[in-house]
Amino acid sequence: MDTSIQKKEKRLEVLFWSIALPGFGQLLNEKYFKGFILIILEVIINIKGKINIVIMHSFVGEMAFAINEANFLWVMFYPCLYLFAIWDAYRDAGGGMYPYLYIPFVFSAYFGTLGVIYSAHLSIFGFLIGPVFLPIILMMIGFLIGQLLRTVILKRKKH
Repeated sequence: MDTSIQKKEKRLEVLFWSIALPGFGQLLNEKYFKGFILIILEVIINIKGKINIVIMHSFVGEMAFAINEANFLWVMFYPCLYLFAIWDAYRDAGGGMYPYLYIPFVFSAYFGTLGVIYSAHLSIFGFLIGPVFLPIILMMIGFLIGQLLRTVILKRKKH
């Protein structure tokens, strides 16, 4: 198999494992210390923020219960940890050759954190979006804005 294809597949594998759980991508990259630190941080934030309970109740439509259960002071850390782990693993797997790749991840983390902050108060058509879905929606929007900004920067540098 072509080496460039293998590298691309490795980056994708690391990316998807990092999405599954922060730290797994680092373990695949053989960055064991960093991987275990990220996994420990994820577990601490998950337990302190009651994230699994919040996810479970959000997915069955019990947004008010999810909001009441969430410890927002801890949940606010999660988007930054999550996006940093994904970016770091992807970069270490060879994605670091792309200039300004961090920009979409930073914007995604920032917007995701804003989503956590406003999730208890923002509703659409009278329905609360909640502390899981609003951060995810805003993470995607932040990623797109960051990617747009990255594209503009790259085009300006080219000229």
